[in-house]
Amino acid sequence: MLDLKYIRENADTVKKAIEQKRVNLNLDELLHVDQQVLDLKKKLQSLQEEKNANAKLVPKASATDRPGLIERGRSIGQEISKLDPEVVAKEEQLKQLLWLVPMVPAPDVPVGKDDSENVERKRSGNPPEFSFAFKDHVDVILQNHWAEFERMAAVSGSRMLALKNELALYEYAVIRFAMDFLAKKGSTIITVPSMVREAALYGTGHFPAGRDQVYYLPADDLYLSGTAEVPLTSIHSGEILNESQLPMRYGAFSPCFRREAGSAGKDVRGLMRVHQFNKVEQFAFCHNDADESAHWHQELLSTSEEIVQAFELPYRIIEVCTGDMGAGKYRMHDIECWVPSEKQYRETHSCSSLHDWQARRANLRYRDKDDKVKYIHTLNNTAVATPRILIPLLENHQLENGAVKIPKALQPYMNGKDRLGG
Repeated sequence: MLDLKYIRENADTVKKAIEQKRVNLNLDELLHVDQQVLDLKKKLQSLQEEKNANAKLVPKASATDRPGLIERGRSIGQEISKLDPEVVAKEEQLKQLLWLVPMVPAPDVPVGKDDSENVERKRSGNPPEFSFAFKDHVDVILQNHWAEFERMAAVSGSRMLALKNELALYEYAVIRFAMDFLAKKGSTIITVPSMVREAALYGTGHFPAGRDQVYYLPADDLYLSGTAEVPLTSIHSGEILNESQLPMRYGAFSPCFRREAGSAGKDVRGLMRVHQFNKVEQFAFCHNDADESAHWHQELLSTSEEIVQAFELPYRIIEVCTGDMGAGKYRMHDIECWVPSEKQYRETHSCSSLHDWQARRANLRYRDKDDKVKYIHTLNNTAVATPRILIPLLENHQLENGAVKIPKALQPYMNGKDRLGG
């Protein structure tokens, strides 16, 4: 959410952001409703002032004038009563439009319509060259009896699975490595609930536009979160933090749930796009300062890059263009790891700066040294998401006999073993 005063004073800039991010919003309509609210409030204030002034005249009025003043006061009260719900309705209409206003992206963010216009910024490591007919991750899993696909789909529906044996342990080795890594970086390690109230999803910007992606539990009026970012963003909602408490850095674990609406037939094989997964999320709250926010963006991105390097995976970093970055993002980078079976890089990590866009929605504030209350800047980035990260780990490190090498960094988490299966 953007400051309404900023929107009024920078309408052309905001319109450009709406166009570049392909947001379905008519800013002229928003500004028209805003003016209607201002006019109604002005009229309401004028009537209230008139009512108060009229009330003061009644005790001093003559017997002849008093009935007319009383009647006028009653008439003004009726006008106010009629106007109040109109003001409330217009304010609600304005609020619903304000939820849709995107963050203005950084001036140097690539402008593009979709992911085809994202820009590669770095490439590291060489894709492996196999001397044998390598398998995709599903065939590796099936050969080693590491998952139940069809049986679990029969129990829980499509895109649901159960990892087994060594691969189940490997998943949690990856998660534990990421949590330890973030702890060494100074993050507060936290496990958060997967169930959240509607307000938390509005706070992050997943609502109102992303309702079709979220599972709803009507009996409890709760939603299943698709990332730890959702509960974590609102963990300090409504508080006014002290400046000395910032920056805050979190490493948050949670099970995650996504409906993946609109992706039918896409990435349905294996581990790429499942409805339930586990994720360790990096998150940062920092001062309302563009330079400090940029520092933390690079810090979170570098941390994810170090994790991918520890996993000994070829990867690249791309900068996401305006049409692919999402409404709330100021800047966004993805890390994509090489998937041999697809002969392409696939996204495994996503790093986003949102400046105060989320903070205004979630009411995240702090008091600075000059006693001024400001909105916090928020940033987030993936540390690991499983089972997706298992795809490049299995495919890039596979051996001819069906075994899979375990990167040195993960071997201590697998009781010193240097390979799975075989």
